[in-house]
Amino acid sequence: MIGAVIPPNDQRRLQRRTLFTLIGSVGPAGMGMAGAFAATTLASKEIVENESLATFAATMISIGGALVAVPLSRFMARKGRRPGLRIGWTIAAAGAVLAVLAVETSTYPLLAVGTLCIGAGNGTNLAARYAAADLAPEDRRARSIGILVWAASIGSILGPTVALGATEPPAEWLGLEPLSGPYLMAFLVFVLAATVVELFLRPDPLLVATGGDGVSAPDRPTLRQSFGRIAGNRLAVIAVGAMAVGQAVMVAVMTVTPLHMDDGAHEQQIIGLVISLHIVGMYLFAPIVGWLVDRLPNSVIVGTAGITLFVGGEMASHTDAEDRLGVFVGLFLIGLGWSFAMISGSSLLTGAFNASERAAVQGAADFTMTSAGAVAGLASGVVVELSSYHSLSHWAGIAALGLVAAAIYPVVVDTRQSAAA
Repeated sequence: MIGAVIPPNDQRRLQRRTLFTLIGSVGPAGMGMAGAFAATTLASKEIVENESLATFAATMISIGGALVAVPLSRFMARKGRRPGLRIGWTIAAAGAVLAVLAVETSTYPLLAVGTLCIGAGNGTNLAARYAAADLAPEDRRARSIGILVWAASIGSILGPTVALGATEPPAEWLGLEPLSGPYLMAFLVFVLAATVVELFLRPDPLLVATGGDGVSAPDRPTLRQSFGRIAGNRLAVIAVGAMAVGQAVMVAVMTVTPLHMDDGAHEQQIIGLVISLHIVGMYLFAPIVGWLVDRLPNSVIVGTAGITLFVGGEMASHTDAEDRLGVFVGLFLIGLGWSFAMISGSSLLTGAFNASERAAVQGAADFTMTSAGAVAGLASGVVVELSSYHSLSHWAGIAALGLVAAAIYPVVVDTRQSAAA
């Protein structure tokens, strides 16, 4: 619901302007995030030669996203989407600079801090999808989110391939280590994203939705209240559960896949191509996924997410390090399952609350989701060290079947209640 009454034509015009601006900022930022993520496990392994520490550094991106989710959302509730997005991507740019210094000095703790700050960019990218929904009509909300998620694919698909290939010559020309190149690229694109949103995200969509003055402190739910409101709303519980499980499965498998393929003596460009195809699954079909979310029952979409993630995990788990086809297909399907979970969950959550509650509740949801991803990323390295990549991918796929149960449960309950009535 729009906080201030504005003519329908003006609302449509503002929504289009908002979407175009967000596309112009999330696209470059997605390229920076994907490139940095693809490079971090390799850079860490080169510094410390330990797979657990390598995956830990990559997981710091998820941890950074989790840490920034709540304060960023509460800041946006007071000041609007524009300053929040600008600050988040600025922190990410600073993290990229720290990562360059870490690679040049072979300092692992500095790399971990740098990737933690880059993770703020991940949280900012996630928050941007809600900005796309602030002014969208109810029957086009998921499609608007899907369009923005798709826009991120423009940069994210190119990110790993460019980061692990095309950035090496410029880095060497500057006298830097080859793996400094991806972080230099990330710095430039994060600065570009912050600049675009600062110049063109006017008027601010959240401020328009809330009447122009943000949400006052008495009307802004605390973090505890936000979790309580999610827990008290069945649709919100399903929404957050879908996003959290999708994120956990995706991060767990994607974090260790570069190391698994490196053990199989694959070239860095092949590894980057696998991650790029995974990101194709995450983002490229998002507008179609959004269209389906707007038209099909929630149970169908959430169940589809669980089944797709399960099949992807099983494909990856049955692929040896020397082979590549199963990893290519498995990572693509995991990305597609993540897309179903993310877009359906985001749309459900946005529609479950009014504009004054929305930003704070979204922050609590993203904190839950990114925390699930961070825990999964940390655990993935340990599981691979103690067992294998195959076991990790298998059990990640099994966990995704929980979404099928979550999708079926409300249908069963409603059917029993109707029968009893």
